[in-house]
Amino acid sequence: MSKSAAMPAESLVPFEVTLHVRDHCLCLHMQRAARALARLFDEALRPLGLTNQQFSLLMSLNRPEPPSIAPVASLLGMDRTTLTAALKPLERRGLVNVAPGEKDRRSRLLAITPEGIALLAEAVPIWRRTHDAVDSRLADPEPERLRQALRAMS
Repeated sequence: MSKSAAMPAESLVPFEVTLHVRDHCLCLHMQRAARALARLFDEALRPLGLTNQQFSLLMSLNRPEPPSIAPVASLLGMDRTTLTAALKPLERRGLVNVAPGEKDRRSRLLAITPEGIALLAEAVPIWRRTHDAVDSRLADPEPERLRQALRAMS
């Protein structure tokens, strides 16, 4: 029998440590805040049939030239496989077009379609209202300081 199996759990990691982690763990608090924000934006965008992830993905494609998968994945903090899976429902809805690259046929270029742009145009005012409501709840730290801190961590 291992030493840890013979000792009661509370003597290995006292409950006070659990409380300390609960109250101080940045990762835990970031995850909880991210989930709460995701739910808030998901609810706001639901009338358009979008999730906050899909809104961010469409917005990341709103650029003069269609990007390849790698820079979009990097911007969104996703791996390529996850991004490819996230694109599929948008592609089925006709909001995104995934096409082979002109120079390298193995690469994939991601383009937002006119339908995607139209939906994004409907979504932006909803996003602004929701975002303004979130910003107004952040008295300290100020929203821009928080964004800077989060960017520094990502």
